[in-house]
Amino acid sequence: MKPTQQLHDLGQSLWLDNITRSLLDDGTIQGYIDTHSVTGLTSNPSIFDNAIKSGDYDEEIRAQAAKGLTNEEVFFALAIADLQRAADLFKPVHERTDGVDGWVSLEVSPLLAYDTAKTAEWARALHQRADRANLFVKIPGTPEGLPAIEESIFSGVAVNVTLLFDADQYLAAADAYLKGVERRIAAGLNPAVACVASLFISRWDTAVAGSVPAELKNRLGLAVGLEAYRAYRELIASERYQRVANEGARVQRLLWASTKTKDPEASDTLYIEGLASPFTINTMPDSTLEAFYDHGTVGPALPSDGGDYAERLAQFAKAGVDKEALALKLQDEGASSFTASWNELLARIDAQLTGAS
Repeated sequence: MKPTQQLHDLGQSLWLDNITRSLLDDGTIQGYIDTHSVTGLTSNPSIFDNAIKSGDYDEEIRAQAAKGLTNEEVFFALAIADLQRAADLFKPVHERTDGVDGWVSLEVSPLLAYDTAKTAEWARALHQRADRANLFVKIPGTPEGLPAIEESIFSGVAVNVTLLFDADQYLAAADAYLKGVERRIAAGLNPAVACVASLFISRWDTAVAGSVPAELKNRLGLAVGLEAYRAYRELIASERYQRVANEGARVQRLLWASTKTKDPEASDTLYIEGLASPFTINTMPDSTLEAFYDHGTVGPALPSDGGDYAERLAQFAKAGVDKEALALKLQDEGASSFTASWNELLARIDAQLTGAS
């Protein structure tokens, strides 16, 4: 049995962190579903920027622009078309799991990361426009994004909360989700609105590379993951969660994001093997998926109590790492990075239209 199937059988969903027109056209994504146990897909502006750079969209970009659309509107037309096709590929998984799995994700404009009202407005509009039951709208878990997450859940919009970096940020996102669900229950609405919380892992180790002792190299991301996993397991076992579950609400599943190994000296399956855990998701780019399929190993699942996470984090504190401050810094940098990628994406579309290289 291949490692990807073993990980799936352990209870974790494997999602592909990529989408391009060519991956849809040549059957690669369907192949991953058939042979690599892939049950969902995520996207972001950087992924679409690279896809558009390939030239596969040139003709459609010109056709959409001829309708008088802005560059941003052109992008959403392209992205929604691709994600609708991907959503249809995962529809059997979505139906078989009664809506637990089989999702794809589309991001709102990162330029709205600090505008609560517009983020919620765009989330509703994109959700309606995509017209797929298994499409998440990605909203950043920034302080300004949290009320938009609550409002979107209350409106019945399925949300992938992105840009979370530690247990505190995860719990804030979970609280926003639960508030939206609780409001639906109070209003007599169906509380079964899907949501996932995406915790970014590898950026932790990149951030402290060269500033911690050698024995701590590439260990911070997994330590942070253990702490967040404990918080996740404790929360879904809490009385608050049990009350909404009794009304029919779904669990906001924890998703491990940014799981491609950045250090060439480290194992290319480090964050897949180190985050094996039931009732979670790991989204990974093609290269990481292929590496794990080829030579990954599946050991014991993460301990529900986080194991020795406190001892691990104490070692980093002793080395001068302020985890709380770094989490906020990483979230701010992540929002800025997404904005830069978004601007590059729109510039790429403009370049394709003008014929610039």
